[in-house]
Amino acid sequence: MTTRNRNEEQMIQIAPAKSVRYRIDKMDCPTEEQLIRKRLALMPGVSRLEFNLLERVLTVHHSLADTSAIEVALRGIGMVPTEINSGLTGSQERAKPFYQERFLLILGGLAALGAEITAWRLGSETTWPVAVLSFFSIITAGLPTLRKGWTALRTFTLNINFLMSIAVVGAVIIRKWPEAAMVTFLFALAEAIEQLSLENARNAIRSLAAIVPDIAEVKTNGEWKSVPVAEVSLGSVVRLRAGERIPLDSRLIDGAISVNEAPITGESMPVDKKIEDRLFAGSVVLDGTGEASVTAVAGESTIARIANAIQEAQMQRATTQRFVDTFARYYTPSVVILAILVILLGAAFGAGGLGRWVYEGLVILVIACPCALVISTPVTIVCGLTAGARRGILIKGGVHLENGRKLKAVAMDKTGTLTRGTPAVTDSALISQRERYDALLYAASIDEPSTHPIARAVVNFFHERRPNGSLIPVTDFRVLPGRGVTGKFDGGQWHLGNHPLMEELGICSPALESILRDIEGAGKTALVLSAPVGPIAVFGVADEVRRESKAALLGLKRLAVQSIMLTGDNWTTARAVAAEVVIDEVHAELLPEDKARIIGSLREQKGFIGMVGDGINDAPALARADIGFAMGAAGTATAIETADVAIMDDDLRKIPEFIRLSKRTASVLKQNITLALLIKFVFLALALSQRATLWMAIFADMGGSLLVVFNGMRILRGMKPGEGLK
Repeated sequence: MTTRNRNEEQMIQIAPAKSVRYRIDKMDCPTEEQLIRKRLALMPGVSRLEFNLLERVLTVHHSLADTSAIEVALRGIGMVPTEINSGLTGSQERAKPFYQERFLLILGGLAALGAEITAWRLGSETTWPVAVLSFFSIITAGLPTLRKGWTALRTFTLNINFLMSIAVVGAVIIRKWPEAAMVTFLFALAEAIEQLSLENARNAIRSLAAIVPDIAEVKTNGEWKSVPVAEVSLGSVVRLRAGERIPLDSRLIDGAISVNEAPITGESMPVDKKIEDRLFAGSVVLDGTGEASVTAVAGESTIARIANAIQEAQMQRATTQRFVDTFARYYTPSVVILAILVILLGAAFGAGGLGRWVYEGLVILVIACPCALVISTPVTIVCGLTAGARRGILIKGGVHLENGRKLKAVAMDKTGTLTRGTPAVTDSALISQRERYDALLYAASIDEPSTHPIARAVVNFFHERRPNGSLIPVTDFRVLPGRGVTGKFDGGQWHLGNHPLMEELGICSPALESILRDIEGAGKTALVLSAPVGPIAVFGVADEVRRESKAALLGLKRLAVQSIMLTGDNWTTARAVAAEVVIDEVHAELLPEDKARIIGSLREQKGFIGMVGDGINDAPALARADIGFAMGAAGTATAIETADVAIMDDDLRKIPEFIRLSKRTASVLKQNITLALLIKFVFLALALSQRATLWMAIFADMGGSLLVVFNGMRILRGMKPGEGLK
């Protein structure tokens, strides 16, 4: 090797990894993927290829200084690439106008039908009128297929276009002209129908982004102007009105509105928004008007990240898809060899002559292409991913969607997952019945100056009960660290604090001790309000359990999935929450590293384990689990990008929904694979028994492809936000 060559090799090795994305309008079938893989996989500097067939997007990971060689190689096999940089990857306009393609297809069909009728009326397939009509049909309807077949021949690629071209040419050679024409037309027709059905699957993803309006009303120099959403900058103020969709992620700065957030979180009930609340692009304003400050530009909105995450997830091949790809790699050559053997052995030992056995071999060649088998998995997976997104469940890859059904247990953090994560007053008991004491008013007044979460819970409890109530001004306010607060009003010293503070003040009594014992025994924090004359009332404060937590855990139990609580809180509180939500197993007083250790132990004991957390604090445990679930991911870029499954709202019931979706997707995958293989084997048996024709072989191939596509799309039907999976 020369010095120059060694230097070039070193430059390639140390060149930074890069990627380029192309939209290829003609790439929507495993046939094209196989062709591109064969052409680019061994190209120097190309390290990895990722295919998104549904969106016709090819991602090439490389270390090349110039990507022109990649584009030249793609054009050399008939694939015209258009480089794309960012945003959603919907297909562009097709290479030929839609109506021109359909017009040529109709002409080809009429000519093929005319050839069949003419041959029947004249009693011969080899007359010149039959030949003219047949060749006209082949040219108008089949020219694209023949071109692709020639490309496959040049690149030594066994695909359906190569096999179809051989079949058509072979049929012409053995003078089966009308059948050659009809097979060409039926194949082109089936491809057109398949493209339309795949377009429906593509639209399922595009619909996520299509809900965002193109125009926003933006305040400019004190006036409202209509501005394209793509041109609105961060911090701009947009106007929101009832009946319209929110154009960009933002925060409400004026007004009050009620919105439908179903496209983002899957929440079917309206959500009331107040000042400083977060708003998501694509949500519908149901009532009210307001103004909002933009927090994310168009390409970085939550809905855009969701759609992009689904598109990237399609490129991750699930276990079943990898198996199918491997199977197809050996299946097709095997059947081609079988076809050749049928021709040779049939001609040597069978009856009917060489022409008859060439025909049977051509039938087997057409049956050989595993299009239905290979397309069945990506269509089913993307429909499952989209169905989850519509429910507010963002699944980061087909492998996680497929593995969800294997979960044996789901571990979850307590604070912020099973509970709301913020303290709330849950109990109140009066000790003194003297009417002149308004216990809640005094407790909220003395806690008002404090910023402690428990103090804020008491103040919020007061305002919830008395929206228009006023608090009493407090003087000489002091925080008593670890015990409570104190201050003066109504001419006396008041205290609000815990059990140790009351003992320190020397005002504990049997009646007070009994109340404190009941509240603390339930895992709650007890606060005693003490007036100058003694204790007045006791309040119980706890991190309130989410109302949907119990239903979620019951849903897991019905699926034979165990629920496990992992919390850093004390055992008393953990047991109290566990009893309320009926959880199967509890681990308390844990550090983050303890949670990760327990997840590892649970994997050895129980098998496939899921972990539910906030995506940040529980990172070690989420990483150790087989599937990590991030709660409340809407608007949180980190959670969307790092979690295996991101639950867009805080509804724990989405976990059993995800498992049901996984089971349903796996069921449809099995159906599709069984259906595709069954169709192939049935028609292969008919071909070997000399009962199949070329047009039957076409239906076996493309008909099977259509069946698995439509079957995969059943996952989307009925999957509207607010509805569960049956």
